[in-house]
Amino acid sequence: MLAAMPPPVPSPTPAPGAPRVRERGDACPGALRLHSADDGHLARLRLPAGRLTARQVEVLADAAEALGDGRISVTSRGNAELRGLADGCGAELAPLLAEAGLLPSPTHERVRNIVASPASGLDGLGAADVQLWARELDERLCAAPWAAGLSGRFLFVLDDGRGDVTGLGGDVTLVAVAPDAAHLHMGGRAVRVAAADAPRAALAAARAFLSAARAAGTGAWRVRELPEGHQADVRDVRKALAAEEVPEAVLPQGPPPAPGPLGPAALHVLAPLGRLTAGRLRALLPADEVRLTPWRGAVVAGTDPARLPALEAHGLITRPDSPWAGVSACTGRPGCAKSLADVRADAVPGRPGLPVHYSGCERRCGHPHGDWVDVLAAPGGGYLVDGASVPRTDLAPAVTTARTAPRTTR
Repeated sequence: MLAAMPPPVPSPTPAPGAPRVRERGDACPGALRLHSADDGHLARLRLPAGRLTARQVEVLADAAEALGDGRISVTSRGNAELRGLADGCGAELAPLLAEAGLLPSPTHERVRNIVASPASGLDGLGAADVQLWARELDERLCAAPWAAGLSGRFLFVLDDGRGDVTGLGGDVTLVAVAPDAAHLHMGGRAVRVAAADAPRAALAAARAFLSAARAAGTGAWRVRELPEGHQADVRDVRKALAAEEVPEAVLPQGPPPAPGPLGPAALHVLAPLGRLTAGRLRALLPADEVRLTPWRGAVVAGTDPARLPALEAHGLITRPDSPWAGVSACTGRPGCAKSLADVRADAVPGRPGLPVHYSGCERRCGHPHGDWVDVLAAPGGGYLVDGASVPRTDLAPAVTTARTAPRTTR
């Protein structure tokens, strides 16, 4: 049965230098615990590695049309959100998701936060196919009763060595460094593990975090929230798996795949402002599978890249030189009561360049990681573009300048 979430109660702001104390569990929505918004209820479906089978694509599109507003939002973790859900839709939504394999564990559904390099295994790049690791890690995660104690914000990141997802702020990050080896990073330390042990090592690291969080007594949701003296030690994994410490392991950094072809039988498209209509989602088929991405798009595996013009005709972003590539926005008005503006209606693309994110309030929900142009709705109208006040009518030139100007460190 779906349940509406209670309104979030903010944790007290800690004094400078004091550890943050979480006095409640996180309020992240899930597929069974909904968030109440101004446009109805919201359900967030965790999709490990963003993966959807062809049948799941159809089910998700049908659910959006029959129970929601007909659209699917792609999150910055490659998950899917259904909005505009009515009260009492649980009798239909939960069984529908479960039957399609989108709800394998009611007790663990909010902790299945696994991001993996979306093009892994498709374009010949990367040291290993981390999509396979993601599937094993998800199975192990759902099978471990203690793992249900993780926060809905705790994040596993699996990078195939190209560095496209290492910057997403994972609590536990696995990086393939060779076909038979991986580095596991947590809390500023790293160990080398066999590739065959990588999913098991990631789960062991998460358990080490929970042990450290219990010992700290601060209710930490993320590794970075652990107070000094209570850090989760990735070296515990070394003891369990005969791993060796990597003293100076550096996370690789690389760009996300550009919209367009990915090898001979795959392609990558972006969703305008991070939302897919049910029709656009269905347009990705036929395919072996669809992988939603942290860049609010989809990698389509097992399809002909010659389909790209047809997908562009459906309104999807298929070229890296599209001015809408890299443009995202929060929900804004009228869906969010905290928003000061209808940011999705006000959004303008600007010349291609840095990612740009439109936010209706200072929470900046869903903003990208790394360097990006911050467009924030201001009280009384207008926007702040990287802190500079800009009237709504002048957004286009201001955003173009910000996306293409040389940057200083933010």
